[in-house]
Formats: sequence, structure tokens, C-alpha cells
Amino acid sequence: MIKPALCLILSFASLPSHALGLLDAYALALRNDPLFQAAISEHSGGQEERYIARASLLPKLSYSYNGARNQSEVTQATANGSTTSDRDYRSYHAQLSLQQPLFDYAAWVGYRQGITRALMADQRLRGRSQELATRLFTAYSQALLNADHLALAQARRRAHEAQLHANRRLLDGGDGTRTDTLESQARASLAQAEAIEAQDNLDAALQTVQAILGEPLSAADLAPLAEPFKIPPQPTLDFEHWRDLALRDNPELAGLGHALALTEQEIQRQRAGHLPTLGLYANSRTTSSDSENSYNQQYDTHTIGLQLHMPLYAGGGVGAATRKAKAAHQQSSFELDASRLALINQLRQQYNRSLSSQARIRALEIASASATLLIEATRKTMAGGERVNLDVLNAEHQRYSVQRDLAEARHAYLQAWLQLRALAGQLQVADLEVLDGFFTPRVASADQG
Repeated sequence: MIKPALCLILSFASLPSHALGLLDAYALALRNDPLFQAAISEHSGGQEERYIARASLLPKLSYSYNGARNQSEVTQATANGSTTSDRDYRSYHAQLSLQQPLFDYAAWVGYRQGITRALMADQRLRGRSQELATRLFTAYSQALLNADHLALAQARRRAHEAQLHANRRLLDGGDGTRTDTLESQARASLAQAEAIEAQDNLDAALQTVQAILGEPLSAADLAPLAEPFKIPPQPTLDFEHWRDLALRDNPELAGLGHALALTEQEIQRQRAGHLPTLGLYANSRTTSSDSENSYNQQYDTHTIGLQLHMPLYAGGGVGAATRKAKAAHQQSSFELDASRLALINQLRQQYNRSLSSQARIRALEIASASATLLIEATRKTMAGGERVNLDVLNAEHQRYSVQRDLAEARHAYLQAWLQLRALAGQLQVADLEVLDGFFTPRVASADQG
């Protein structure tokens, strides 16, 4: 998913003036989200692990030079006593060394560990990319949902205020009751409180989206759900197929699988502490007056040979380190099993939600239409004296509750649709394009230009 996602940045480099659609938001998130940028840097560092580990298998070439000025006093015994002479001279030592491991099992296992760490970095970046898509959609959806809650609370408040004005007119005309007025006043005040809470929730949700996008925006910048809302295609594959995909392709699970392999390789690396190492070395050395014994003498020495190191006893450290590595391997194995079970549980929840949400949304759509008709019928029967003011208030409360539940059900379904693919490790930019089709962009007016 990484390459198509990064290409998407270029295609949306200059965003249009209409509302910020889901794909527009994703392009901004890829470019500005600090968590994803940190994941990219982490991945770049992880790729260097293979080269760091490979270095222990490759030749090592070094050069050293040491030059000095020396002053010494030399006393020599003679038949007549001793003589003393002063020496003021320069000396130097230069050496070019080459070392090449021929057999070093610990270094070879370390190289395999470097490759495993690089593969872990690949899976982690893939997981962070899919996590960015789900995190962005969750924040984007929550902001829209909170905007719907605010709009419903404001509409409910206006409806209750209109009912309150009608009750007051009836009361002033002698046809109403004070009880009806108080009931309407209480419902209008409650709707006002709910609108204030909804506004606070909307502000918080917008801040979350802004933190991901790196740019300020308002609720009017987001593209709302299209009407009529059409259910996306249901998952035609059975759960067992999705489970197999998740066990094979889920990036978090794949990363833990590499972590398990890393601990197994660590056992082998620690065991290598009992094995010999064999290396080839070659030196080219030049010295001049390197010591008192070589005063005024220059040596050019070239050496090539083999170096064998055989560990005999290390105080029990190798055995202890091996046992520690085995314990870490068992720990990673149990953690992988636990993560696998948790993944299957989450996958089952999202799969069931994807299947059951269609009936829930359809039922709530019917309930919403019925609740609207119920308000009209209740108002007419109230005018005929068959219903009272409280019945109208309850009918309005029911309609707005159903509409709120319907909005939540639609957004929850889309999130489940997305999460199902993310958990299975199948989430692609094409899936975001499908979801983007369920939102209606607001076209900028001419004066916004």
C-alpha cells in the first residue's frame, strides 16, 4: 500500500476549493501526520540493520600512523668507565591492516538477524500506513457524526422553542395551560444543553482531524454522507477466508512473527559463544627508529596469516545467555499466540457488524420516516383534543433519537467495512476511493472563489 499511497500525495498536491473529501484528507495525512512521518523515519533506520549486520562478515581495512620526536640520553659502559651521548631524532610507525572473517558463526547469525529486523521494519511501516487510513477515517467520521449531532440538537431546540411559543400564545389567549408551557420550556432548555455539549464534542473532533492533517479546518470543510445512503457491497467471502487472510497478511501479526524468528536466531547467536572463530589477516608495516633497539634503522614488514580463536571457558556466561535467549523465545511465542487470538476476535466482531448493520440501518431508516409521520399525526390529533402537549414533545424526542441512532449506525458500518479489510491486511487506496464515494462534496460558491 505504501507506493500507491505516496503517489497519491503528488496527485493531490494542489487541493481544489471544494470540501475536503476523504481522499484529499488522506493525501494531506500522508504528508503531514507526525506519527506517520515518524514511522517513515523508523523504517529508514530499520533498513540499515541489514547493512550494519553484514559489515561483520566483510573485510575490515584500517591504517594507523604514529610519528614522534624523541630526545634520549644513552650511557654505554666502556673499559675506561662509561660514555654518555644525546640522541635527538624522529621516529614513525605506519601500518596497513586487512582482516577477513573466514568462520564466525555468531557474525553469520547476526547478519540473519539484521535481515529479520529490516523485514520487521517493512511490516511496521505497512501497519502504520493502514493504521493511518483507519485512524484518519475514524477521526473524519467522528467529526461528521458530531456535526450531525449538533445539527440535530439545534433542530430539536428550534422545534421545542416553536412549541414553547405556541404554548405561550395559547396560555395568553386562555386556551393553554401552564403545565404545557413548563414542559416545552424544560425540553427546549435540555435541547440547548445538548447543543452546547455537541458543539464541544465537534470542536474536539475537529482538533483530532487537524492534528492528523496538519491544517486547520471547520465542520463545513468536511464532505457529509450522501443521501440516499447506499449500503456498500457486503463481504461475500465467509469468515474463515477473512481469518486466513488476516493470519497471513496482517502486518502487526507478521511483525510479531519476525520478532519470534529474531529470538530464535538469538539462541543460535548465544550458543556460538562455544564455537571457534577463524580469520585471515594481512599487515604491511613500516617503522623507522621505532625503539631504542632500532635507532637509525628502518623496517618494511609484510605479514599474512590465519588467526584461530578457541573459547574454552567463559565463567558460565555463554550458557546463561543461551538460557535467557530461550526464555525470550518462549515469551515471544506466547505473545504471538495471544495476538493471534485477539486479532481473530476483532476480525469476528467487524465481520459480524458488517453483516448485521444493513438490517439495522434499514430498520432505522423506516423508524425515522415513521417518527416524522408520527409528529405530524400527533400535532393534528392534539389540535383535535385527542393528544396533549407532552405527546408532541415525546414524538419529537423519538424522531431526533432515531435520526441520531441512524447517523451513528451509518458511520459505524463504514468503519466496520474499513476495519475488516485493515485487520485482514488487505486495505488499499482503492478501498478509500470506495468509501470516498459515500460522501458528497460541497462545491465552493462563486464568491469563495
